[in-house]
Amino acid sequence: MSDRQIEVIPVTNKRERTDFVDLSYRIHADDPHWVPPLRMEAMELVTPGKNPFFDHADVQHFLAKEGGRTVGRISAHIDHLAIAQPPEQGMGPGVGNWGLFEAEDETIAARLIATAEKWLRDKGMNRVLAPLSMSVWEEPGQLVVGHDHSPTVMMGHQPARYRDWFEALGYTRAKSLYTYELDITQEFPPLIQRIVSSGEKNAKIRIRNVDKSKFDEEARLILDILNDAWSDNWGFVPFTDAEIAYAGKKFKPIVREDLIMVAEYEGEPVAFMMTLPDLNEVLKPMKGKLFPFNWIKLLTWLRKPQVRTMRVPLMGVRKRLQSSRLASQLAFMMIEYIRRNAIEKYGSTRGEIGWILDDNQGMVAIAEAIDSHVNREYVIYQKGL
Repeated sequence: MSDRQIEVIPVTNKRERTDFVDLSYRIHADDPHWVPPLRMEAMELVTPGKNPFFDHADVQHFLAKEGGRTVGRISAHIDHLAIAQPPEQGMGPGVGNWGLFEAEDETIAARLIATAEKWLRDKGMNRVLAPLSMSVWEEPGQLVVGHDHSPTVMMGHQPARYRDWFEALGYTRAKSLYTYELDITQEFPPLIQRIVSSGEKNAKIRIRNVDKSKFDEEARLILDILNDAWSDNWGFVPFTDAEIAYAGKKFKPIVREDLIMVAEYEGEPVAFMMTLPDLNEVLKPMKGKLFPFNWIKLLTWLRKPQVRTMRVPLMGVRKRLQSSRLASQLAFMMIEYIRRNAIEKYGSTRGEIGWILDDNQGMVAIAEAIDSHVNREYVIYQKGL
């Protein structure tokens, strides 16, 4: 294998970015559980000026070439908001990342990762957390449990062999991220029902739908709660105003008022829960293409989605209320109201919550209390440089 002519080059133009994006469709062509993203969104993700992540990060994408073919890819990046965080929260000074990794074999993988590590070292980084593709808010971690079913919207799906390649290069687990699934057609255990019923009798508590006519205002409110609620979490990086606007634009077509709840206590918004219909169910057969006819199917679905699975990607309770009985009560109330709406209005039968950090005891306890179980695990690896 030593005589192989593998060249790793930086991505510098649109044609190379297109090669970078196209590779994943070829690598995963035979995986029945991979969900091809829309190509226009995949291109936007890696294009400066389109993705606001580039506003606060140094990013370099690389391609691996062999015999004129593109055989691998990787993104090396330094998120300046991440390195400004306290080191005890996982990120912090000197921590760089790589992600968007794909490779045809282990030799190519080693070359790509070595290139990303050198790029990070040359910029003064001394530790790497990976894979992050590219922000921690996008698709963090390598899938290690759950390869036997497709991911829900905004979740990654990587071949199991990648894990072996990373670990062979000295990468060790820094953190596990879990998703939990549950049968939402079943009522929650009696204890949870009593907690919900008690909350409904409390005049200080109000659970409301978001108001889509005030979309920008509601998005700012939710992201304000999120930034406060998650600020002490491992790996936390705050959302910028540009990212809030970008996320709002991206989510707006699949946002449903009766699937996103805000909890108010004594008139103050103190918690939220965001639930999204699993867009992947309609995207999967499109193979990443909207034209010539898939855009009609997508628009039809968006008007009145009927979907098996609902995903809860984000939930937060203001920090001052965390670990309180009230926080758990508000969470159970929002989950129950969304569960009812998902069944009655969208024909859903399955829910997925996450990702959830492995040491987030509060969220793990809530997930277990409603009889959900881990269906996918992602690992973020670490290595000294």
